Amino acid sequence: MDILIVCLAALVASALTLFSGFGMGTLLMPVFALFFPVPVAVAQTAVVHLLNNIFKASLFGRNADKGVLLRFGLPALVASFLGAWILLSLAQASPLATYSLAGREFEIQPVKLTIAVLMATFAALELWPWFQNLAFDRRYLPLGGILSGFFGGLSGHQGAMRSAFLIKSGLNKEAFIGTGVLLAVIVDLSRMTVYAGLLKSTDALGNPATVIAATLAAFAGTFLGARLVKKVTIKFLQVIVSVMLFLVALGLGTGLL
Repeated sequence: MDILIVCLAALVASALTLFSGFGMGTLLMPVFALFFPVPVAVAQTAVVHLLNNIFKASLFGRNADKGVLLRFGLPALVASFLGAWILLSLAQASPLATYSLAGREFEIQPVKLTIAVLMATFAALELWPWFQNLAFDRRYLPLGGILSGFFGGLSGHQGAMRSAFLIKSGLNKEAFIGTGVLLAVIVDLSRMTVYAGLLKSTDALGNPATVIAATLAAFAGTFLGARLVKKVTIKFLQVIVSVMLFLVALGLGTGLL
């Protein structure tokens, strides 16, 4: 059942990347977190995200702008490594608090609380009209790389920041998509070097079928989304997804999940 749920989430999340402002990692990581420890869930999502982005790069990467790749990608590479390192440090930290509810003990863990705050924040930003219209001049591309890479390494939330900084970089539609995909691959490769230890854990090694199946489902979602629709925003869908993300964030932050 867990494989079925994760695969369904990967399929839908991958397709919705072309429909809405949410990235695949934003939607898929909370589903992995329902069945695995949060750091492992982030790492497993990164694997699926990387493989799916490599697939996208084979379709759109040839249109990437090399100048933007260098100015945005190099800072993102370094910042992603830092964000992933902080994630591992938080995963090893002691619980902030414990409490009892309905006869059960729950812990508020630093890593879960951090991911919960970021998840809720980015879900809110995706619905905020001001943020949706936010765009930065081309000269701020290195700053965009730092922010996108850092949050990508820490929690997987890299797409929103990347789009805000690329939207006014003078790229046409094809170059925008191709550049964004290759930048995502750069961040994913950087953070995977840090996540490698997590992927060797019992939780990850004992469930390789889940990651493999989710990856194949994400491929199918990308293939389906690319053929069914052009880049559009479905407001109602964004609201529903945001509410779900807030609920998962609440569960993670309070230790209930």
